[in-house]
Amino acid sequence: MYKSFQRKAYQRENANSWERLFGKLLTPIEAFTRNSSASGILLIVCTLAALIIANSPWSDGYHHLLHQPLAVSLGDYKIEMSLHHWVNDGLMALFFYLVGLEIKHEVMVGELSSLSQAALPIIAAIGGMIVPALVYGAINAGGAGSAGWGIPMATDIAFAIAVLILLGDRIPAGLVTILVALAIVDDLGAVVVIALFYTETIQVGPLLAALGCFALQLALNRFGVRKPWPYLTIALVMWTLMLFSGVHATIAGVLGALATPVRTLYNPEEFSREARKLLDKFDIYRRREHDFLESERLVGVLHTLNYGINQAQAPLQRLEHSLHDPVYFLIIPLFAFFNAGVTINAASIGSLVSHPVSIGVALGLLIGKFVGVFGAVWLSVRLGIGKLPTGVNFRHVGGMGILAGIGFTMSIFISELAFKGEDLLLNNAKIAILAASIIASLAGYAWLRAGSNGDEHS
Repeated sequence: MYKSFQRKAYQRENANSWERLFGKLLTPIEAFTRNSSASGILLIVCTLAALIIANSPWSDGYHHLLHQPLAVSLGDYKIEMSLHHWVNDGLMALFFYLVGLEIKHEVMVGELSSLSQAALPIIAAIGGMIVPALVYGAINAGGAGSAGWGIPMATDIAFAIAVLILLGDRIPAGLVTILVALAIVDDLGAVVVIALFYTETIQVGPLLAALGCFALQLALNRFGVRKPWPYLTIALVMWTLMLFSGVHATIAGVLGALATPVRTLYNPEEFSREARKLLDKFDIYRRREHDFLESERLVGVLHTLNYGINQAQAPLQRLEHSLHDPVYFLIIPLFAFFNAGVTINAASIGSLVSHPVSIGVALGLLIGKFVGVFGAVWLSVRLGIGKLPTGVNFRHVGGMGILAGIGFTMSIFISELAFKGEDLLLNNAKIAILAASIIASLAGYAWLRAGSNGDEHS
């Protein structure tokens, strides 16, 4: 044990030098992860890496990695899937858990908490889901690719926000707010579509047991249990049961999130009062006791303060904050790397303008999203149902409609469900998703930048 800070001056100075060294090494990484557009940049890097490897001499190794089996067993129970399926069915459940937390947050206290605030993004999202599905359906009705109608309904929030961040002050803050709320409603719609339309066979027993887990989570919430671990443990059991039920296992993530408590143990006034008392105690003990590490009272005050800080936050807030970086800087990039590796050759490029699946996906994202989002917003404003935020005009809404065509993550996810075992259709769908997402990114950026220049000179 250290006897005093004075006697360990050398060690402290030496440790500080190491701390400064690691600080210099880690600061760029921390700065990157705190950048609002960083997750979109990392997503692009992983997508490009997958495309390059899948179309290189290492292609066989890449596909071998995707299909490498991994098993988890407990007694007589065993779950064995390929790495590709572990990412899509396992890790993506955490993504959907975060989506569920964000949905609940917005409904409780965010942009969807009141009807007047929620009307515009909800209507925009509905228009942005229905019209692309109709465009795709009109092109693929009765064909082999008819199951893919849900693919162009999605919007990738990470990519879209990354584009808006690049525009900086050229766009009003209200536009970012609408787009985020729209994407959250869009995610909710995608979850419903996956649960209702992309479930092949249902095993009633495991499904009822999974719903029982959800009911248990709701009961824990009702009786005031606020520690996260019971909810996470039950969510893991629910995920396993969903996997056996035939319903896509990621739905367990959304249900688990919706049961997460939003109430805090301390209100702000109570926390402020108790925290000040603890800090006063800390100052008293600090003056009496010189050795911090050997002072149980000082450490005890810090532990109590840390506990109070946790209790002053809702479990939903803590989980949302804790999951954000792992999901957006690990899980989503992994998903992109494991799913974006499509073969690009003359035939696949030709399919963009010839195959009905590719045409349906591309036109659904590029035309359907724009018409659906812009048309729904225009109609709602004209009818007096919704109101544009301060500083936002219909030119901005048009740019938002274009950016909503960046389907990427969720579109690829739905394509995997729609065309399971149909490699040709899946490859065509993914190429169209990638092409449409790139075009929507560039076109949306150019549209909004040109509009901002026009505003500056007007």
